[in-house]
Parts: sequence; structure tokens; C-alpha cells
Amino acid sequence: MCWPGSNFLTNRMKALVLSGGRGTRLRPLTTTTPKQLLPVANRPILRYVIDQVIEAGITDIGIVISPETGHLIKSEIGDGSKWGTIFTYVQQDRPLGIAHAIKTARGFLGDSPFLMFLGDNLIQGGVKDLVDEFRRTGPEALILLKEVPDPHLFGVAELDGHGNIVRLTEKPVEPRSNLAVPGVYLFSPEVHNAVGVIQPSRRGELEITDTIQRLIDSGKVVKSHILKGWWLDTGKKDDLLEANRVVLDQYMRLDVRGEVDSASRLVGRVEVMAGARVENSLVRGPVSIAEGCRIKNSFIGPFTSIGTGTVVEDSSVEHSVTMRDCRIIRIDRMADSVLGNGAGALRKAGNNFSALRLFLGDESVVEF
Repeated sequence: MCWPGSNFLTNRMKALVLSGGRGTRLRPLTTTTPKQLLPVANRPILRYVIDQVIEAGITDIGIVISPETGHLIKSEIGDGSKWGTIFTYVQQDRPLGIAHAIKTARGFLGDSPFLMFLGDNLIQGGVKDLVDEFRRTGPEALILLKEVPDPHLFGVAELDGHGNIVRLTEKPVEPRSNLAVPGVYLFSPEVHNAVGVIQPSRRGELEITDTIQRLIDSGKVVKSHILKGWWLDTGKKDDLLEANRVVLDQYMRLDVRGEVDSASRLVGRVEVMAGARVENSLVRGPVSIAEGCRIKNSFIGPFTSIGTGTVVEDSSVEHSVTMRDCRIIRIDRMADSVLGNGAGALRKAGNNFSALRLFLGDESVVEF
């Protein structure tokens, strides 16, 4: 199979994983932690993305990072040796759009076809089928689409009768379809010509929707692949909690490597990692309790991830995510909450609350 100007046999497919941006909708968490490193089921979102890229047979991976948070991405993900591959880091100095990221990564991409994957998205079933279809059919672009109830919040695609995309509109006021663009794309090298001629949008960015529309308008074949499973965009607090719920529900299994005393009870699919201790507590799964945690005289309810080194005492926690080294002490009920690294929720004697919903950044402490 050949694309114009490239030889598939000598230009193997690459991947570009976007891990920059400012994550403004998830502040204060993203003031100190890149959104791609926020945990879902006690694992950074970016690790799921990389797993899916490699599962699709792509091992030449570029990771786009920002000057502000790039060192944190590098520290967490490393050089690729954990996956048996090598990562190339590409710094995007300013967040000027997805198409600008492609332009910035031109030296890495060369004349290879490539998969582009937003590093804060989770896709059920991975992208292997999508990559296989692209390799088999050889269009200039293959775009993943998903039916959504609120298409005006996304880039929206219109299709012809053959599944080809004929028009893309970014966040239309009156959408002409319910097919959103989740953030997974496959391109031939022809995309670089389109990126080179588009102009910045009103918000000053090089838009990927304009790039794809340029391909369409110049007569190139842009095909679609409609995702039947779930798509999780973890851009906001409630999105992060939903992603944690869905991933725990689908993947969590009973796995007890830490200590659980005889006064405690685990119900359902509960993960207790090495070095964690559960004392006189009820844990109702699906729940993930990371390394070094201490759960004492407490209830941990479904769809909760307790981060490394966290202490929960005399408390009830459910449908929540805590990052590492949190402290939850004497909280009667905490639900639908996200706590950053080192955050704490502490209740002094004599104060009672029916329920708390918290969203705390790193090292912040709330006392009641």
C-alpha cells in the first residue's frame, strides 16, 4: 500500500501522543499535575493511552509536551523502556492548537503515516481495529467519531453515504449531526500540506478541524470510523470521576497483596496493593487501594480509588479519587470528591456533616 509521496514499506507508522495544554478546567489539580497524569483506577491516564498505541503495533512514539509540565511527563513515563520502546519528546512552546502540534512534530514524523491520540482520552477497546482499517484501506485520513447527546460541545462531522467525511465544524451552534470527534486520528503525510496552508482561527489556534476540512476540500479521501464503545474525555472533575467509575467497573478484579485483618471485610472486586493495610473496615468494590495506604475503622464504597500512601481513619468514602499521601480523618461521609497529592480532610470533634463533596488541589487541607 502506498500513499502519495511515501512508501509504506519503508516509512513505518508512528504515533503522536499529545500531552501538553494547560488543563484549565481541572484546576487547581492541574496547577501542579498535568491532566494526562491524573489517576484513573490508580493509574495515570497517559499510561492507558500508551498501552493502546503499543497494542495497535506502533512502537515509534512521539510525546508532545509543554515547557511548564514536560519534566513531570518525562519523570512519570520515562524513556519508553518500560514498554520495550523508545519515546521521542517534542516540546510545543505554546498551546496553539492540535494542528500546531503536528507542525511542531514535523521533524519527528517525517514522511511516515501516523496515529495521533490526545493523551487525556480513554477509548474502550483501544485503537487496534482503527489502525488496521487505516493500513488496509489507505485513505489520507481516518477519523474516529462517536455519537453524543450534546454535539455542540465538540467538533462535529457530517458523512456521505459511504462513510466519508464531507464537512467538519468546530462546536457548531446548530449541529448537523450527532457525530463528535473524540481526539483519535490517523493521517498520511499529506496532512502536512494541509497544516501548512491553514490560518489561525479566531481563538488564535491552528485547528485540526480546519486541517481535515482542507484535506476534504482538496479532494482527498477522509474516512470515518464510528466508535461503538465508550469514550471518556477526562477534561473536568465529573469526567474524571466518571472515567474512574467506568474503568474500575470494567477492569477491576479481586487482588489482595496487602494486609487485611480479621475484623475487616472485602465485598466484591477489591484491589489492595502491597504495603497497604486494612483494619476493622468494610470495603465494597469495585475499589482500588494503592501501595502503602492505611484504612482504619472506615467504609470505602464502590467506585473509589485510594492513592499511594493515603490514610483513611474513622471515615466513609465512596465514588471518589484520592491521589497520593492524602489524609481523610473522621469524615462521616465523603462522596463525588477528588483530592490532590497530599490533600487532607479533617473533622474536629463535635462537628458533624451529612455529606461532603470536595475538590482539593495538592497539599491543601480542609478542617471542619
